[in-house]
Amino acid sequence: MLFLLLACNLFAEEKKDSPEPIIITSQSLINDNRAKTATFEGNVVAKRGDATLLANKMIVYYEDEQKGGNIKLIEAIGNIKLIRGDRTITSHKATYYPEPEERVVFTGEPRATDGKNLVTGEKITYFMKDDRSLVEKSRVYLKERKTGK
Repeated sequence: MLFLLLACNLFAEEKKDSPEPIIITSQSLINDNRAKTATFEGNVVAKRGDATLLANKMIVYYEDEQKGGNIKLIEAIGNIKLIRGDRTITSHKATYYPEPEERVVFTGEPRATDGKNLVTGEKITYFMKDDRSLVEKSRVYLKERKTGK
């Protein structure tokens, strides 16, 4: 338990514009200090602020402690689901890049839903800070019209 807590503290990025840590829970964790990776497996849940990323497996690549120990990237594999508000993106694989723009790239039959509306494509790139998406080879199914309240 203490080891998991210490490992999760490695992933708390010390940026002024996004001070919230990424909190990751899973059934197991294998940390490799030489390779600078932490592999989470089994019902993996990563939370940061109002966003939750679920997967079968996540591999976190991080910098040396002398360089700050910040996350370089996170690879999520199997049954990916990103939930943010009433929007959801699913896929078979996702890669989270904290720099230079905080973004998640979804591949493997990605699908984004917002209410009853659906967007599919070959690749979906979601820019977290801007709350915007780029969809390559998109197909959009609009079933519900949003109205301001």
